[in-house]
Amino acid sequence: MTEALITNDAVIFGIIMLILGFVFYTSSSDHPTWKKFYGVVPALLMCYFLPSLLGTFGIIDPSKSRLYFVASRYLLPASLVLLTISVDLKEIIKLGPKALIMFFTATVGIVLGGPIAILIFSFVAPDLVSAPPPNEVWRGMTTIAGSWIGGGANQAAMKEVFEVNGELFSKMVAVDIIVGNTWLGLLLAGIGYSKIIDKKLKADASAIETLKNKMDAYQTSIAKMPTLTDLMLILMVGFICTGMAHFLSDFIAPFIAENYPFLDKYSLTSGFFWIVVFATTFGVILSFTKAKDLEGAGASKIGSVFIYILVATIGMHMDVMAVFDDPGLFLVGLTWMLIHVALLLLVAKLIKAPYFFVAVGSTANVGGAASAPVVAAAFHPALAPVGVLLAVLGYVLGTYGAWLCGILMGLVTP
Repeated sequence: MTEALITNDAVIFGIIMLILGFVFYTSSSDHPTWKKFYGVVPALLMCYFLPSLLGTFGIIDPSKSRLYFVASRYLLPASLVLLTISVDLKEIIKLGPKALIMFFTATVGIVLGGPIAILIFSFVAPDLVSAPPPNEVWRGMTTIAGSWIGGGANQAAMKEVFEVNGELFSKMVAVDIIVGNTWLGLLLAGIGYSKIIDKKLKADASAIETLKNKMDAYQTSIAKMPTLTDLMLILMVGFICTGMAHFLSDFIAPFIAENYPFLDKYSLTSGFFWIVVFATTFGVILSFTKAKDLEGAGASKIGSVFIYILVATIGMHMDVMAVFDDPGLFLVGLTWMLIHVALLLLVAKLIKAPYFFVAVGSTANVGGAASAPVVAAAFHPALAPVGVLLAVLGYVLGTYGAWLCGILMGLVTP
């Protein structure tokens, strides 16, 4: 395997920022060509897709870059604080139970989708889903279930529980990333058509619109030209909370792992889990203080900048050509995802849930804490906490759901 053209993370980060700057500059352009283009393709999707080409064509090697780690561990927690600092919890509660219904529907779609996909291919192409021990396809698919319901910690747990070997695990990681990120891209693309989709679903998005309008009105009432002091205070709050989240996580996660190892089933031994929980908690607490006024100087905008950098680093890890390495497994994964999507849309139609709940409910499972707030904030920064809270719930349920899915897949495999 040839070495990537660019290996210096500072250079890669410069390219990432060039891409983000290009997308934002062109998406705000009045040129007819760009207006037509971004009228069809959302800017957020381009921030996600263009970086994927860097890895696809061998310009960079995402597996050797630390940019995603930095973005997910430093910028993501800070963005969660800055996006939740002006949150109105009462208004979020008014969104009602549909968010939870769609979240659990997404989980059920993954738990049942795996066994159904194996059943389908056991009739259509049995060679794709049957392999001698220890390379059974269903065994490897349990790690995808762990990732799609919870996250990396749950995926690692399934690898150990079902004794997935390294070679099979590598293939499943590829399926996980390509299929999962492709779905994330489609969800982002659908945001631009959310009103049309809501009409098709006959959904009432009034509660979401009310929250968005209330946040817009609040931001307008406190808006001011930010000074250097304002910007420093915003960054101070964001990164102090991030530092505190890491500090507490470094104590709590190892303590639980050593004294209560059985709690790893709930992802409570995962440091990242606690970082997300604490960062979100700090942001919510600050929303009841004068720190909320930092929103007037652009706290959520800076939080959104961090989110877009995270989106780009997520995109770096998607190799659009990897689908040709083992297309059979990708077909199984794609079928699995389609079952998940079909169930989501069916339930959304039945309960008249707006597209926001479909997108965030699915991403809180498939994307987890790194992606759910991205999708939620794409609708409006005030909605980011909804994605975070559901993603945390996904961490808790991930191991249980993935284990059940694995048992069912093992039972139906020919």
